Amino acid sequence: VQLQASGGGLVQTGGSLRLSCAVSGSRFSINVMGWYRQAPGNKRELVGTIGNGGTPIYANSVKGRFTISRDNAKNTVYLQMNSLKPEDTAVYYCWVVLTGPVSYWGQGTQVTVSS
Repeated sequence: VQLQASGGGLVQTGGSLRLSCAVSGSRFSINVMGWYRQAPGNKRELVGTIGNGGTPIYANSVKGRFTISRDNAKNTVYLQMNSLKPEDTAVYYCWVVLTGPVSYWGQGTQVTVSS
C-alpha cells in the first residue's frame, strides 16, 4: 500500500493550501482517512479524520479553518487549509485505516507559514 501526499509549500500568514493524499495498492476497503502533523520538537498530533461516508472530526486548533474531504472513487483524501497561521507550520502526514484493521502513513509533506 502506498500513500502519495502532495500540495505542501510555503505560504504567508492568512493564506491557503490544499493537500492531497492518494492511496494505491490496497486490496481492502479504506475505512478512515485523515491527517496528522508534527512540528519540530513536538509530538505528532491529529489534525482531523473522516470516515467512509461519515462526518469529519477536527482538532480544536484547526476547527473553522481546515476542511477534510475524500473522493472514494479516487481513494484520495484532501485537506483544505485556510487562514493559515505560523503555528500551523509542520510536516503533514496522511493516514488511512483499511479493513482489518490495519493503518498506513504517508511520507509527509512540509507546510511552512511565514509571519
